[in-house]
Amino acid sequence: EALCGQSASCVLPLQVVIEDPLQLHRIEVEIRDMNDNSPSFLSNELSLKIAELALVGTRFLLESATDPDVGSNSLKSYTLSKNECCSLKIKEIEGGKTVPELVLEKPLDREKKAVHKILLTALDGGSPVRSGTSQITINVLDTNDNFPVFEKNIYKVTLCEKSLKGAIVIKPKATDADEGLNGEIEFSFGSRTPDYVLSIFDINPLTGEITLKGDLDYETTKSYDIDVIAKDKGSPEMEGHCRVQVDITDFNDNAPEIVFTSQPKPVREDAPSGTVVALISARDLDSGDNGKVTLELTKGSPFNLKPSFSNNYALVTSAVLDRENFSEYNVEITATDSGSPPLSSKKSIPVSITDVNDNPPIFTQPSYNVYLKENGVPGSILYSVSASDLDFGENAKISYSILDSKVQDVSVSSYVYINSDNGSIYSMHSFDYEKLKVFQIQVQAKDQGSPSLSSNATVHVFVLDQNDNAPAVIYPSSAMGSLSHQRMPRSAKAGHLVTKVTAVDADSGHNAWISYKVAEATDASLFTVNLYTGEVRTKRAVSEQDDSSQRLLIEIRDDGEPVQSSTVTVSIL
Repeated sequence: EALCGQSASCVLPLQVVIEDPLQLHRIEVEIRDMNDNSPSFLSNELSLKIAELALVGTRFLLESATDPDVGSNSLKSYTLSKNECCSLKIKEIEGGKTVPELVLEKPLDREKKAVHKILLTALDGGSPVRSGTSQITINVLDTNDNFPVFEKNIYKVTLCEKSLKGAIVIKPKATDADEGLNGEIEFSFGSRTPDYVLSIFDINPLTGEITLKGDLDYETTKSYDIDVIAKDKGSPEMEGHCRVQVDITDFNDNAPEIVFTSQPKPVREDAPSGTVVALISARDLDSGDNGKVTLELTKGSPFNLKPSFSNNYALVTSAVLDRENFSEYNVEITATDSGSPPLSSKKSIPVSITDVNDNPPIFTQPSYNVYLKENGVPGSILYSVSASDLDFGENAKISYSILDSKVQDVSVSSYVYINSDNGSIYSMHSFDYEKLKVFQIQVQAKDQGSPSLSSNATVHVFVLDQNDNAPAVIYPSSAMGSLSHQRMPRSAKAGHLVTKVTAVDADSGHNAWISYKVAEATDASLFTVNLYTGEVRTKRAVSEQDDSSQRLLIEIRDDGEPVQSSTVTVSIL
């Protein structure tokens, strides 16, 4: 009775949300009626005033009983206690409802009996039967033998719920055949009119005009049944009744509402299309087209609304997600009803995208060139490589390592090592350009995702020459000792080739450019050495006065910084 009132069908709808994956199920609980309510009258006593000259067959409307139960357990019949004046008739009114009427079976005589007491009993159809009673007291009055009569027993009128206060609802008409005070009519609402009706409607006692004085709300009350009395001023008073049925029509005064059936969950960026993100429902308190709701998503988002049942929807993914492009979406949903004009409301659903390890670390360059001076200090930094990862958290945390390879048949890890956190590469020992001029290091950057992703870069290390080698004399060879003995004829002319000193330098470039010069000589005017070729020649013809034994100290220098040099002594006979 509390849940469904007089509705024959009583269904309690429930919605159950199952998470991971999100699913929505509907459960309907049917509440079945049992005969736990007796019929009851609004008042236990009803007083009627009937003129003693009232005609046999005259009918007097009695109060209907109510029974909150439904179906066979609801109100079924009325009975009247045994009496000498009246019988009971049941009148069917619109909507299948019945009202009891008291029918006068014989004329009343106030002088014989002024008061009649009759018990009206209402019975329901339950098992066992339940009942309720109302005591009817009939006071027999002296003659005012015509009562006011309405043009209609039932007046019907339709009002929009947005009707303004003061609007005229209807003006029921009644006439009384009597004259004078017996024919003067005063209108009023029935004595048992509920307070909520009195707060909405007003009646003019002189004209019977019913006006609106309160606010109508179709969503609260859709129809009003008003009992109107027309009473004359005779003695005794006579009255007539009519019923005014006011039906309220709906106005589109309620905007649709969007409700979360389940709160939105974060979505993995690799979620397949059709993954359920959230469950939502739409509702509108209005009726008919005013309560029909359609939902729309803003264009451009990778989501769709999938209808479920009775205005329930699933927000699902509709395209490939990429957290690196969009890590969060504010999905705006617009709910619009079909009223005229339509009303709408909006709601934003925040959807965060969780990271998946789908991006490998990327080096700033695919390869690096590093130039390193030979004879450096072991443990000095060679270079720092750097990589970045578009992912998030552990998926973007990078560690660096050197892939094993061979340099001159030795593992590269014996030459260099790398700081796994920042990518700085350090030398393990000093390098000698004359032994190793260039080598390659394969560096790997690996993230901490599961599974982890990695990428490689090549570091080309070029060892730069330093002037750490002095020129070495090839000729005269060291096997001959540091002193070279040469012979020449005394008859030699100027420009005579005596010998040629040859030297090489293990360094490169300027560090290996060699020059020759005479550092000391027995006779500096007699011999010269070519700066670039090392050829020793006479500067002039040998004379009889020159010593037969000549000695030259030749210095051999390179072009490095600092200069390295060596010497050779040439003895000429």
